[in-house]
Parts: sequence; structure tokens; C-alpha cells
Amino acid sequence: MRDVPEASTIIDGRYRVLSRVGSGGMADVLCAEDLQLGRKVALKLLHRRFAADEEFVERFRREASSAAGLQHPNVVSVYDRGSWDDTYYIAMEYLEGRTLKKVIVDEAPLAPERAIDLVTQILKAARFAHGRGIVHRDLKPHNVIVEDATPPARAKVTDFGIAKAGASDMTQTGSIMGTAQYLSPEQAQGHAVSGQSDLYSIGIILYEMLTGRVPFEGESAVTIALKQVNEAPVPPSHYNPALPPALEAVVLRALEKDPARRFADADEFLAALEAAQVVPAADTTQVLQGAAVAAAPAAAPLPTPEAIAEYRRHEVETGPAALAPGGDGDGGNRWWIALLVGLLVAGAIVGGLLLFGSEKVRVPGVVGNPQAEAQLALKNKGFETNVIPKESLSAPKGQVIGQDPAGGSRAKKGSTVDLFVSSGPGTASIPDLTGKPRSVARKTLLDLGMRIAEQRTASDDIKQNRVVATRPAAGQSVDKGTTVTLVISSGKARVKVPDVTGRNDQDARDELETLGFTVSVKKVEDAEKDPGTVLSQDPAGGATLAKGSTVTLTVAKEPPKVDVPDVTGHTEKFARDALKRAGFEVNVTDGDAPTPDDDGMVLSQDPAGGGQEKKGATVTITVGRFNPALNPEPGTTTPTTTPTTPGAGP
Repeated sequence: MRDVPEASTIIDGRYRVLSRVGSGGMADVLCAEDLQLGRKVALKLLHRRFAADEEFVERFRREASSAAGLQHPNVVSVYDRGSWDDTYYIAMEYLEGRTLKKVIVDEAPLAPERAIDLVTQILKAARFAHGRGIVHRDLKPHNVIVEDATPPARAKVTDFGIAKAGASDMTQTGSIMGTAQYLSPEQAQGHAVSGQSDLYSIGIILYEMLTGRVPFEGESAVTIALKQVNEAPVPPSHYNPALPPALEAVVLRALEKDPARRFADADEFLAALEAAQVVPAADTTQVLQGAAVAAAPAAAPLPTPEAIAEYRRHEVETGPAALAPGGDGDGGNRWWIALLVGLLVAGAIVGGLLLFGSEKVRVPGVVGNPQAEAQLALKNKGFETNVIPKESLSAPKGQVIGQDPAGGSRAKKGSTVDLFVSSGPGTASIPDLTGKPRSVARKTLLDLGMRIAEQRTASDDIKQNRVVATRPAAGQSVDKGTTVTLVISSGKARVKVPDVTGRNDQDARDELETLGFTVSVKKVEDAEKDPGTVLSQDPAGGATLAKGSTVTLTVAKEPPKVDVPDVTGHTEKFARDALKRAGFEVNVTDGDAPTPDDDGMVLSQDPAGGGQEKKGATVTITVGRFNPALNPEPGTTTPTTTPTTPGAGP
């Protein structure tokens, strides 16, 4: 049982767990929010049993750092790595999509065009990594995420370099069975791996996409690994008869046991896939083996069934004697048989001469060579060439990207070899995408064969997530494959709201409107503040709003004047109630009451009763407080104290 952080757990003070995505042999995968950058990330949290192995952790750190340097459209980005709660994590790009394994389970066999498109993207990721000295070592459809909610589907490879860190512990993981199904023979034998090991794994992925099954299965990982080393795969057309022979040939070459017989690199694999889409349908055996004997040449025409029928018809109509010398019926019948046998023998002899007399030579493999070199190599072997230009985003102009017959096959000397030659990427004009939704603009450019980068900018005129401009600009003609930057509106610019409370409403309005805000004013009566004074604002100063947003000001206005009640001679309670009903605030002070009857009574008020004041103004009342010591009643005397002299007698 592993401890998986619950939702809302904060990891390393930065990542708040949202949900659990899945689990693998090395780590749990969590969806989390990066609290610093406000974006979703995928957190790969290492199982604690690995964290106790210092050597493993060091490999994990080193490989994660290498993977973080792979910035490519078909590679899942690695953002960060760190430690938390006695284990380690990697923060990666979070993608909304399905694993390629889920796509295969749901939809296989995939159409050849779709399978080629997805595997092409995987190969581009591998090519980029291999060029930087990084081999994946664990390529399988589980490690490919397909974003297919909005076509065209984008495939992204994850876990580059991390498989190396876990290689020594693979036999202990729960994923070894799945891994063994995609393992290259050299890996299964513990030999050194190279980029061609990844190409073998990609070949199995392509096989599975086209057939819905992997080529090697078994009850244990060891059984599967032995099959990877010793058994030839069943041709995929056995499970999918509609598979084009040229594509099947590409799959089987990728699955060669000997790395030297596979594609040399991802570029060669890509070129073969591209060529497979243009090679005409051919004999399956020829395409699969790449060196099959060409179909035998046609022999001299033998008697057809129609010709034999005509002989028999003529015999019936004229009789045997008509064909026989001297009218000998038996002899005529023998003559017809002799003639037929002679024709058959002659045809066989001519056919044999043609079959064994024609010279066949091996066709040079010229895919990847410049056109001139390819034509010279074929000419030196006695072949004619037919050049067929074809646009290619990956191959430079003038490079051979396909041939028919295939290299290694045998063909008649003097026959023609079709060469499919890259004419370069071709060109396209950048369309005007201003105001178009981001998704529409991306699809338009991808359909034109462009690569895409994005940049965000504020715009007062273009709605959020729509195109502000393109670079290069609309109307320019560029090579297909050129990166076009889409400048996408992030909405109106956001501006900090100033604090205008206490200021004159007109000054406050001018400042806010200059900054691009709309101002709404709400006036309230206030007897304390000068009319026009801003009492409050919403939102408060310091908030950040988009231009055009509304700021509401609450502004003081002068209250109306009302009659001041005369409350002198009344009790304090009566005075308070009367003044409040009239709309005044009440302030109470104490005064000296001359008699007990004046105690608690209003002796005076300010302002005096009878006049008019602003509603809400303060009226001060003085309430009497009787003090007997200061106001003795008539007929009483205040006791005095006679001092006593020490020692004096009575």
C-alpha cells in the first residue's frame, strides 16, 4: 500500500494536489496546480522504496535534468524537480488527452494514414532526443499522450531519460510485462542500447496500431523477452489483410532483430514511411522481403482455350479427312494432335528461353541519396530511372525519399526504377487570420503544413483567444514547415485601480477615465463631508481590472435642512428621541443642575431650537447633574470642622 497525497495537499510549498491521474512501476502521477504560475502540472511522485536508494535517486535527478532540456512540440515538457516528504518528484506539462494505449484499445486497428501520422510525431520526438544523446529506453503507447479533442491529433512522448534511471530495477516493477512487449532484442539480452533500440519499440507501436495487438505475447515477461530475441513476428497483414504491402515492409524492417538491419536512424524511418504512402500497390512478398525475385517474364503465347475450341469446331464441320493428307481420317486426327503438342512444346521452349535467358540484377537502395547520385548508381547497374517529384517537410530538396522497386529486390536489367524525389516543402501564402478563434487559426496553418508558435498580447479590439496578428504577416509566401507565430489576444489590458477616496468626485472621475475605466457615481447624503467628496469606491484601490471595467464611486451630497426641535427643559431621553426623529445626531454633555428638579433635564442645546440645520448634523445638549455639595438646600448649613490644638484642655 502506497501513501498517495490527498487532494488539496501542498507539495514542496508550491504544488496543490487536485487529483490522482494514475500509477506506474516507478511513481504515482498526480494532477496539481502550480501556485506560483497558476497552471496545471502533472506531478510524477517517486515511490518511496526508490527514494531510499541513493544511487537510483542520483540517476533519477541526472536524467530528469537531461529530460528538462528537451523542448519539442512532440515531447512532454519537464518543468521542475524536487524532494518532498522523504521522496522525490518531477513536475511536467499536463495534457488533456488519452494515452496512445487507450486510443489503440478503443479504436484499433487504426487507418494507415492515422497510424503513420501518430508514429511520425513519435519519431520526430525520438529524432530530437537522439540528436542530444538521449535514448528513451521504454517507448510504449502508455508513454505517449494523444491530444485529439481538437483535430489534428497531437502526440507527445513522456518520460524521456527517466527510464534509464529505473532500468536496474525494472524486474521489480509492476510494469515489466507491458515493458517487455515493446523491448528491443538487445535490451532483452542486457546489451548496450542505442537510438535503434527506440526505433524497434516504435516499430512495435506501429504494428499494434495497425493490428490491435502486439507481435509477441506470453505468460511471463521472460517468455516475451525470449520471443523478442528468437522469434520472427507474424506479418501484420495476417491480422489486417487490408494493410498496404509497402507499409508492412516498413514495419517489418523496424522489427529486425539485428540493429544493423533496422533503419539507421529516425530520419530513415520517417523517409520510409513517407515513401510507403506513395509507392504503388505491389506483390506483398516482394515488398515484405525487399529482395524477392521479380515476377517471371511472360512466356511465348500458348494455345488458349478459345484456340483449342476453334480447332475442335473446324474438325466437326469439315471432318477429320478434310485435315488429313490423302483423306486418311485417323491420320488427320493424329496430325491435329501433333500440331497441338508441337505448339505446346514450342511455347514451353520459348517461355523457358525467356525465363532463364533474361538477366536480373539487384536493385541498389538509393533512398536518402541526392537525385543525381541515385540516378548514377542505378544507371551503373543497368536501370533506367523515372523521377517523380514529391513535396516533403522532412527531406531536403533533391533527396530521394522512395523508390519502386525497393532497394535489395531483383529486377530485369534495363527496366525502369521510379524515384520519388523531394521537391522541398513547397510554399504557401499566410492567410489573414485576424479575429479568428485560436483553434481555427491553428488548424488552418497546420493544414497548410506550417509549424506553430504562440505569443499572448493584450488587445482592446480583439476578443480573448482570437488572433491579433501573425508573424510572418498575412499575404507573405513562405516554405511549408516554416514556424508561424500566432499572436493571440489575452483580452483587454489590465490596469491597477488608483485609490481616489477623499478626493473631489470630478478629479477622481478624470483620473479613472484617463486610465480606461468606466465610472459610475452613486450619491449619498452626508452632513460631515463636503458635497462632492468621494466617500468610497468599488473595487477598492489596488485592484487590477481590464480596461473598460466599471469603477463605482460613492460621493457625498449635501443633505436637506430640517427644523431643529427645542428640547430644553425636557428629559434627556425625550430630547434624544426627538432629535433623532428629526434626523439629527445627538451629542450629550453634563452641566451643573441648580436644583434637584433640574437633575437629568436639558439645560441648553446647540444649535438652539427653532432654527434649521442640515439633516444628519449634530445637536449638542447639556443635561443637568445635581450635586448637593455644590447646591445646598435653603435653611441648611454646611458643617465645618474646628481644628484641635494639641495639648489644649476642654
